[in-house]
Amino acid sequence: MMDFLSDPVFAGFLSASVRLSIPILLAALGGVFAERAGVLNVGLEGMMLAGCFAGFMITFQSDLLILGLLAAMVVGGGVGLLLGVFAITLRANQVVVGIAINLLVAGATAFLFRLAFRAGAETPRITPFEALDFGSLATIPVLGPILFNHDILTYGALGLVVVSWVVLCRSTIGLTVSAVGENPVAATTLGLYVVRTRYVAVVVSGVLAGLGGAFLSMSATGLFLDNMTAGRGYIALAILILGRRHPFGIVVASLVFGAAEALQLRAQLMPTGVPLQALIVLPYALTLVVLAGFAAKSGAPKSLGQPLPKSGVR
Repeated sequence: MMDFLSDPVFAGFLSASVRLSIPILLAALGGVFAERAGVLNVGLEGMMLAGCFAGFMITFQSDLLILGLLAAMVVGGGVGLLLGVFAITLRANQVVVGIAINLLVAGATAFLFRLAFRAGAETPRITPFEALDFGSLATIPVLGPILFNHDILTYGALGLVVVSWVVLCRSTIGLTVSAVGENPVAATTLGLYVVRTRYVAVVVSGVLAGLGGAFLSMSATGLFLDNMTAGRGYIALAILILGRRHPFGIVVASLVFGAAEALQLRAQLMPTGVPLQALIVLPYALTLVVLAGFAAKSGAPKSLGQPLPKSGVR
């Protein structure tokens, strides 16, 4: 048993499961803030892709990873603000706006990337974040690969889970956000500023999603590709439901997806006889199957996805 737990292949699988879950985790955390405030953020995919692109480009130009992270957060928050203008102020259909943002960002990032780097040129790369050195702690069976074999961005993401839990579940800010998401008219009668709260929530959502996208280009790979997020923003929406819109529940749900993705990547290198396409779709199929069992118990806010009334809120 101990030989199996200390096997390098198994250790690599555990480490990859955590690493692959981080982009989904950050995007889903962002989605929690927006959805608890009553805004259905279908634009998580676009926010992730915008952060992925901005983080890579600024890091490539400045050779400073911290500037890339800041750029990813700012651009992601900017896309969140754009969502807020249409979904909150203009009272547009939130699903349509989110999909439009995803399409807009996908086209804009592809265009700008080709504008910056001519077609056919060598693929530009940056030096990504490196794993922190914990010495012998990284060799501890099971716990070593899970806890002590990652870069600072991974640990920062896990720290944001705790911060999100404190803000949303243990503070008056969280109570305000929940009240606005449940009944904006009643929240206004209590003296709460519904519009301002929703705007802050969608901007925070964009910041976290942009950070999740930056992880793909600045930690996982060191490069940028068209549509690099590959549907992870949509998966994050499913993770929200699976995790019951709770930060700790989202961690568990994200790890399930990360483990499924790590499994399919390793299965591609084994003589399983399973078609490659079937292995690639495994994480998404698993998410749909699990989602089907939890969709009825999502516990969504009552006003989620509904435009604000024309009167009675402020």
